Amino acid sequence: MNTAFKMLLRKRSWDESRVSYWITRSEKLIRKTLTMSADEQKIEIESTGETPIFSYNQTDFVKDRVAVEIQFGKYAFVAYDLFVKHLAFYVGDRIDVGVEILPVKSLQTRMSSGVAYYEGEFYNVVRQGRGVPAVPLVLIGIEP
Repeated sequence: MNTAFKMLLRKRSWDESRVSYWITRSEKLIRKTLTMSADEQKIEIESTGETPIFSYNQTDFVKDRVAVEIQFGKYAFVAYDLFVKHLAFYVGDRIDVGVEILPVKSLQTRMSSGVAYYEGEFYNVVRQGRGVPAVPLVLIGIEP
């Protein structure tokens, strides 16, 4: 299914996006460098004597400030998508909305164990309360 989505979306000019950045152990330094470019982050971290650690966020498909993640994997990956990936791209002003595509329960029961499903993840988002995560989201459930 992932391959089919990738083919369809790539044909319509939806491309992967990757944002690189540098981190360190110091919270104060992370807050200071958060809005800097990756090059500036590394220089600033090194100037304090700390060791910069390279990292990045990647999202499957981005077009017109919309990010799409297709998630047929384990349930922990959905939380990472919603609370890290979409949020990072939103806070970084690269997207205006994140879209998460999941199987509905009737499809999930036909898949390997541990796969997240739409109804469960929708519940998890609603349970968090308004404004959490702090990124506009669209959850889409697909069924057989």
